[in-house]
Amino acid sequence: MSGAISNVRPDPDDLLVRIAEYVLDARIDSEEAFRTGRYCLLDTLGCGFMALAFPECRKRMGPVVPGAEMDNGCRVPGTSHRLDPVQGAFNIGCMIRWLDFNDTWLAAEWGHPSDNLGGLLAVSDFLCRTRQRRVTVRELVQAMIQAHEIQGVLALKNSFNRVGLDHVLLVRIATTAVVTGLLGGDQNRIVDAVSNAWADGGALRTYRHAPNTGPRKSWAAGDATRRGVQHALMAMAGEMGYPSVLSAKGWGFQDVLFDGNALVLERPLGSYVMEHVLFKISFPAEFHAQTAVEAAMTLHPAVKDRLAEIERVELRTHESAIRIIDKTGPLHNPADRDHCLQYMTAVGLIFGALTAEHYEDEVAKDPRIDALREKMVVAEEPRYSRDYLDPEKRSIANALRVVLRDGSETEWVEVEYPVGHRRRREEGIPLLIEKFEKAVRAHFPAAQAERILASCREPATLDDLAVSEFVDLFVEENEPA
Repeated sequence: MSGAISNVRPDPDDLLVRIAEYVLDARIDSEEAFRTGRYCLLDTLGCGFMALAFPECRKRMGPVVPGAEMDNGCRVPGTSHRLDPVQGAFNIGCMIRWLDFNDTWLAAEWGHPSDNLGGLLAVSDFLCRTRQRRVTVRELVQAMIQAHEIQGVLALKNSFNRVGLDHVLLVRIATTAVVTGLLGGDQNRIVDAVSNAWADGGALRTYRHAPNTGPRKSWAAGDATRRGVQHALMAMAGEMGYPSVLSAKGWGFQDVLFDGNALVLERPLGSYVMEHVLFKISFPAEFHAQTAVEAAMTLHPAVKDRLAEIERVELRTHESAIRIIDKTGPLHNPADRDHCLQYMTAVGLIFGALTAEHYEDEVAKDPRIDALREKMVVAEEPRYSRDYLDPEKRSIANALRVVLRDGSETEWVEVEYPVGHRRRREEGIPLLIEKFEKAVRAHFPAAQAERILASCREPATLDDLAVSEFVDLFVEENEPA
């Protein structure tokens, strides 16, 4: 019959196969990637410990059903919870993302590749505790490198935000693939699992943007990595996949949700993303604003006593910053404020600092902040937009100048690369270590904190630890390991 649809099962989409082959066959021999990955592991956990000081984060910890803990469940670092690996992934993913302080990847799509640690750590720990196999910290770091690579390379040319979808869908894809590999899945199992992850579609970005900005943006990645673990476990139990989930005419992801465009992998999968990942070191701020805040803090001494004399603040930035964090009008909650370029810049100018506490209501009531926001003029600098997408640069530039009512003005302060950029690694790593140490000392009793820090200082010793032994370092005191 003319026009009849073939019911012949197609071969899997090439993208699914390439991801599965990478998970199974990659030989990662980049010492830079492993070194950066160790720092990333510690930094990501440190971000979680800082978040646990906030009640809104704490109340999302624990099992879905109160009391549903497991004797041999995975541990949630910094807490006493023992959970199944699906809910454990949510807990860990939620706490490490809560303050918007973990690593970042910027390209056509944005995201935070260390969000995947929620699933990777929960499953690795669970495998150890249930004696299914001993996963070492080095294997965990390799899994992080792979998840970073899958998420980051998919982000290079595929812009999900332009069709209204949230970047956490890439967390779901990367977690699903790598966790299925950790569980012992073969190529067919990985393809099946990842196809189901794509079939979920994508979360809407509406919770990141006015007028709907809210705390879901702080737990969305935890939800995505949890979903990835669930898909992996279901595939290992025999759940079938959907081979043309991306390319199926009319019904596949590309036609339904991606304007008919083909998803592409711009470069072979290796260790590029971990080597080039951006660390948030100086302040918990949406990454497109990091250099703006650094410029504001540079200008702070010159303007802190003349705030009432400011006529305008001129900000030159890149197109992506304008699209997602150029925000005027009322800001309703911390989630709104930490995604407002003008708010973060104003805080830097006024206080010479930016911490998580600066997003809370008590600080936001300071009338100087909104007064300064109203005086800001934001404009795109085309060179910054070009360099943002240049694979040899990947800058995140901002420039700032303050003009006073008497006609005087400051010099333009331009910052092209934040301290967490690969081009500033030598400067950044000591600060990254300091950030982790402060987080550990603030969360744990002194003796336990010193044991943690001593165990993390020697890479070879750290690499050889079983993940369960590593996680036991971070169990809340007075709880059995």
